[in-house]
Amino acid sequence: MHRKPHLPSKLCQTCQRPFTWRKKWQDCWDEVRHCSERCRRTARQKSREVRNDNH
Repeated sequence: MHRKPHLPSKLCQTCQRPFTWRKKWQDCWDEVRHCSERCRRTARQKSREVRNDNH
């Protein structure tokens, strides 16, 4: 028997893989957009590169 069968999930905005709710995200689940720290860093790095190319 699974103890956590119905956890909410989302798609990561960076890698497009599904990820599920974690206890550490209980207070900020609506703001979570990336599945991992690596995806978050990658997204920020890409946005900085785009911004620098425009200047």
